[in-house]
Amino acid sequence: MKIVVKKGEITEFRTEAVIVPCFEGRRELQGKVKLLDKKSGGLIKQIIGAGDFTGKLFELSVRYTGGIIPAKRIVLVGVGKKADFTTEKLRGAFATAARCVRSLKLSEFSTSLDFIFLSKPLDEIARAVVEGVSLGLYQYTSFKTIDRDKIRAIKEFTIIEENEKAYNIIRAAAKEAEIISCAVCFARDMVSAPGNEMTPTDMAHEARKIAKRKNVKLKVLNETEMNKIGMSAFLGVARGSEEPAKFIVLEYWGGNKSDPPVALVGKGLTFDSGGISIKPSEKMDEMKSDMAGGVAVMGAIMAAADLSLKVNAVGLIPATENLPGGRAYKPGDILKSLSGQTIEVLSTDAEGRLILADALTYAGRFKPAAIIDLATLTGACVIALGDHVTGMMGTDDRLKHKIQDAANATDEKVWELPLWEDYHELIKSDVADYKNHGGRPGGAITAAAFLSKFVGNYPWVHLDIAGPAWLTRDKPYIPKGASGVGVRLMVQFLKDWQKRSKS
Repeated sequence: MKIVVKKGEITEFRTEAVIVPCFEGRRELQGKVKLLDKKSGGLIKQIIGAGDFTGKLFELSVRYTGGIIPAKRIVLVGVGKKADFTTEKLRGAFATAARCVRSLKLSEFSTSLDFIFLSKPLDEIARAVVEGVSLGLYQYTSFKTIDRDKIRAIKEFTIIEENEKAYNIIRAAAKEAEIISCAVCFARDMVSAPGNEMTPTDMAHEARKIAKRKNVKLKVLNETEMNKIGMSAFLGVARGSEEPAKFIVLEYWGGNKSDPPVALVGKGLTFDSGGISIKPSEKMDEMKSDMAGGVAVMGAIMAAADLSLKVNAVGLIPATENLPGGRAYKPGDILKSLSGQTIEVLSTDAEGRLILADALTYAGRFKPAAIIDLATLTGACVIALGDHVTGMMGTDDRLKHKIQDAANATDEKVWELPLWEDYHELIKSDVADYKNHGGRPGGAITAAAFLSKFVGNYPWVHLDIAGPAWLTRDKPYIPKGASGVGVRLMVQFLKDWQKRSKS
């Protein structure tokens, strides 16, 4: 879909449909809404006055203009009460309206940000609108062959603005939001792809496409190279699969060469059966989503490059499958990690922390300013926080605060869990340095405690995205399935880090 910002007057613009957001319970029309109502012969006031539309959140009403104005349809969408308004609700409202337009079998639609009377900055409003439309219209249809001609898609979304200064602000913000939304959809596509079509080799192939961008470099370590440097924890997990493991290193150098990079580490399990400690068969098909952390890192690097952010960032993605087999690692095995520390395997289904252990240690080679890992790591985090919130744990309060700020800006919610010393006792092994499973109580926290042993002295935060990475029900701008969580969060974090680097 093409995102366009044009100069002009919305009441004079020819379009299949114009989206008009409205607050709940506000009968008095203002500004451009009042003008549009007047030009359309009082159509909007008539709808509201009759009680057909109240402005409740995500409520819709479609009316045909009968040629009175150039727009063929007016689509009213509720954004709820003005006192409760947030940009998150605006994203959801425009996503809802965009899907309504698609259901009408239209190819394009328009809006004006002058319909929205708020104290929030114009660029924030523009980004929210574009993200809502772009992400709300997402469809994964790569493998649909029957009735493919019936799949509907919007070709163009236009924002109309007549003021020169506002036009420039909106155009810049819309372009930024379009780039970030493309990165989120890239992540959704990769996670949605079936395991037989998205192997570690395929992930590396996608990374090569990203590396064609300016200031991006790629290195992919094969199993021989990983074995040579001692990544035996990672390779232990990979042994059960016929698909060769890959360690993907994406480097983006957009800042000063002397500035240490931010290291983003993402779990890249392209399929997780649980290995010898095999998972129940029910919903095992969803375990293609265990690579969500890895593709979030790839999407963030992609967006950082496309936005030309003045930061340095390194993306590290250990990619493999976790399968049972004659060569698969077993409960009771002891693995030696890249750090030199040894790990007793209690469960082969606690594999994510093993591949991340070596990746986190490898991150130290870049002497990073900070390390952040994203992983669909534990079901325990889903039990604790549900499927809408990312669990956050780490060793550096300033880094955690920066991530929280990014979460507040993007509405990708994070919630901190404690990482006290008491939990560390639960991962000590009788026969090795650590064990890879601390038991069910506090499972999300003991997993993070385990990861902390392989970070070194660098500021570090762990984000457990097991809940929000794969949704079983639609949300306003996130269709069920792969959500692409973490991409917008990390891009916002890097944007904020860019400001820090400049100061």
